[in-house]
Amino acid sequence: MKENISTVADVSAFFKHLVEVESLNFHPDERFENYIHIDTGLPSYSKEEAELRNRMMERCFEVCEQAGTEIYSIGYEILISKLNPQT
Repeated sequence: MKENISTVADVSAFFKHLVEVESLNFHPDERFENYIHIDTGLPSYSKEEAELRNRMMERCFEVCEQAGTEIYSIGYEILISKLNPQT
């Protein structure tokens, strides 16, 4: 996972990582410490892991705002493509 977010492509890559590698059904507004593993009931991320992802998501918002790109559209497209690979 690339930690430096500087372009819209980086935002998309981070979101794809969350969905495809970490199997996370995420929302850009949700803090990562709030995600709970459905099978165990335990937090999905350690404090450090959540803090890193929160910082990365904050940077995603900054990059998208600077680029005039809708962050929610990026996340939506990635989640939809994961749920329906034929689209």
